[in-house]
Amino acid sequence: MSGENLKPKSRSEVTSLQRGLDVLEVLAGRPEGATLREITDELALPGASVLRIVRTLVELSYLSRDDRTKRYFMTNRLLSLGQPRTPSRGFAESAFPAMRRVRNATGETTQLCCLNGVEMVVIEQLLSVHPFKYSADLGARCPCYSCAPGKAIVAFLPEEERDVVVEKLQFKRFTETTISSRKAFRQELVQIREMGFAVDRAEGMAGIHCVAAPILDRHGNAVGAITIAAPMSRIPEDEFEVIGEVVKHGARQASDEFNQHS
Repeated sequence: MSGENLKPKSRSEVTSLQRGLDVLEVLAGRPEGATLREITDELALPGASVLRIVRTLVELSYLSRDDRTKRYFMTNRLLSLGQPRTPSRGFAESAFPAMRRVRNATGETTQLCCLNGVEMVVIEQLLSVHPFKYSADLGARCPCYSCAPGKAIVAFLPEEERDVVVEKLQFKRFTETTISSRKAFRQELVQIREMGFAVDRAEGMAGIHCVAAPILDRHGNAVGAITIAAPMSRIPEDEFEVIGEVVKHGARQASDEFNQHS
């Protein structure tokens, strides 16, 4: 039994924590940000209380404030807390050299992604060298079934965990090529495990193709994925296999780097 003298939290401390989490949840659903008044109105809390909370969250770097619009935004600090970590290096730090090599080899926007629930989340990005390029905000999310990195990660999860994710999915069609059933998704996951990489045939966004490969831990389970994304004219389907090998090699390097320090 620990020798720490743990005291019960006071009601005011619990209330402040709850309100702080409520503020974060409001802003998590508002990528456009929100003013103090909008946060106060949505939570039906005293303005002075909300002001103290948002100021604290800004000081701790969980929120940022646009001085011009006076809107508050979520930062990426929470994302960094949820990333896989080794004792000496963060996940993004381990993957960055491989991401740079993939971007240099393909010339296309290269992203590092993780799975959060049933959604893929972008946590790092190197932009394309082309004047016209695909980009996404860090922290951007999309359903795992509609993007290459999401599919790559789910395909290489432990079987029981993979089944839980698939059963939680609620399929929505974003384009004509979006996967729209569990059966079709499961079939594609089998193919991804055989190939070692996943593709997105403009399934989440019209005109954009993606190719992704999983970053694996020592047990062969996915902890994230490296993906490239570009207009379909620059990643045509007849080049998926060649590009897939490039991205697989990068993901393998990132896996080695991550596991070397774990």
